[in-house]
Amino acid sequence: MNRTARAFWLSSPGRAEIREEVLPEPADGEVLVRARYSGVSRGTEMLVFRGGVPRSQWAAMRAPFQEGDFPGPVKYGYLSVGEVEAGPADLLGRTVFCLYPHQTRYVVPVAAVTPVPEHVPAERAVLAGTVETAVNALWDAAPLLGDRIAVVGGGMVGCSVAALLARFPGVRVQLVDADPARAKTAEALGVDFALPAAARGECDLVVHASATEQGLARSLELLAAEGTVVELSWYGDRRVSLPLGEAFHSRRLTVRSSQVGTVSPARAGRTYADRLALALDLLADPALDALVTGECAFEELPAVMPGLASGDIPALCHRVRYGDRPSRPLT
Repeated sequence: MNRTARAFWLSSPGRAEIREEVLPEPADGEVLVRARYSGVSRGTEMLVFRGGVPRSQWAAMRAPFQEGDFPGPVKYGYLSVGEVEAGPADLLGRTVFCLYPHQTRYVVPVAAVTPVPEHVPAERAVLAGTVETAVNALWDAAPLLGDRIAVVGGGMVGCSVAALLARFPGVRVQLVDADPARAKTAEALGVDFALPAAARGECDLVVHASATEQGLARSLELLAAEGTVVELSWYGDRRVSLPLGEAFHSRRLTVRSSQVGTVSPARAGRTYADRLALALDLLADPALDALVTGECAFEELPAVMPGLASGDIPALCHRVRYGDRPSRPLT
């Protein structure tokens, strides 16, 4: 077998490179995967790229197949879709999803890959990790029939939550974001859109995913009495002020966290594998293609990543393509 691969490494905060890797021979119970696509997480991965992971969270923030340590050099990422080239007969040639960094080929245990359903395109399957986060958030939030819901923050996670909520019967869903361009995304996902100042209030539930102090404060303002904010944002090393005065206590508001690192206790008995398999099945919906707003070739990733981190390259999910095809814009 060809035992070489190329991998994307963060050499130091803000600087990246592609390195040669030597792969081991797959042992019993392992598979060799050739990457077809991977996705760049605009939240956590950008925080890692900027060197913003607090020292206290270095262990908690490790990705399943991370190499190196924060702040760098480190090989980081977790949205890879590829084809099994060697391994058990029932997986040979199958398209699989794996929580692996950006790398052309890799060897992992069989248990680390999840087959992508045949009705889900490989190009869309890079969203599996983000949709899995949305699944866990909605397990935590437990929306009810007829709820009035706002999703504050129209990034990858917020849009994934909104897309799943659009399937709930009888709910009022509004995506709230400071960027008017997110209105087009909301339309594609089948939900209403509003700028923060114009968002509809009296919400039973607000899911906050903007990772901004202003977004969290606005989320509290949008709640009805005894409403709940489910906080999905992770702020890294930033401190956040929260307005808990005025009517916070008299209106009996709730702020609770949701984090994909553990399966929601509201779904006792479900496993990580169950949750990921569900997320992949939900990706049969072509409306989710609206979340992929940029693409580049793997070899271009070191030059592209600084633009993604700074916002000069606007994107929700930026997809990385493995192969020799030139870059193309997405519409």
